[in-house]
Amino acid sequence: MRLLDTAGLSYRTASYEVDESDLGGAHVAAVLGQPPEQVFKTLVLSGERNGYLVCCIPSNCELDLKKVAKVAGDKRVEMIPMKQLLPLTGYIRGGCSPLGMKKKFPTFIDETAMLFDEIAISAGERGTQIIMNGEQLASFIGAPLVDLCAS
Repeated sequence: MRLLDTAGLSYRTASYEVDESDLGGAHVAAVLGQPPEQVFKTLVLSGERNGYLVCCIPSNCELDLKKVAKVAGDKRVEMIPMKQLLPLTGYIRGGCSPLGMKKKFPTFIDETAMLFDEIAISAGERGTQIIMNGEQLASFIGAPLVDLCAS
């Protein structure tokens, strides 16, 4: 949130009670009263040639690894093992944000983000979401809006 404040970008936050048994985006959407297609999850992947990358997709979508590989200019990509998430990004499962990772990785946001006035992303900790315009977020982090979801 400090990064957004420094950049002068408009956002709001929403907090919710964390249910350790269900850290999925659908649960977050339900407790926030948001449609699941407006609550985006942040996924970290590894490319065969180009290294690590980040994808933000609606919580009700499945990531299409072939589409991701194509937009990332890689031959093949795969999700990183969960045990690598914290050391690589500084975030834990259920609290991973495309903002403020330990290192800046190429990031892609699903194109459906532009269909809404605002989307929700993790604020970097379980139980807190940042709600802001998806196109502003994409512009701020240099993330192209592309088709990432399985049909």
